Amino acid sequence: MSEDSKSEEFYLKLKTQLQDTALWPSEYLYKFIVITETSKIEKLKSLFNHQGAVITTRASKNGKYTSVSINVRMKNPDAVIAKYKEVAIKIEGVISL
Repeated sequence: MSEDSKSEEFYLKLKTQLQDTALWPSEYLYKFIVITETSKIEKLKSLFNHQGAVITTRASKNGKYTSVSINVRMKNPDAVIAKYKEVAIKIEGVISL
């Protein structure tokens, strides 16, 4: 199975879960891990700019990685998934949790 088909399968499952567990629009908590580089963290923050997002960051014990939590109101499951895909395309090496 190709990486793309695995990704699409994951997103379809996520969409179903989101539809079944929340009334939309709803708050959604994104969690990402990036290498601790100011440019990557700022770029990630900028992708959620002007959406009223509450963003918190926390460096790992050794400081090599940073956890970024973003709580933001999203209009529907498709918008949540679109944002995950946008982050994956625009920020190299980001890990979505």
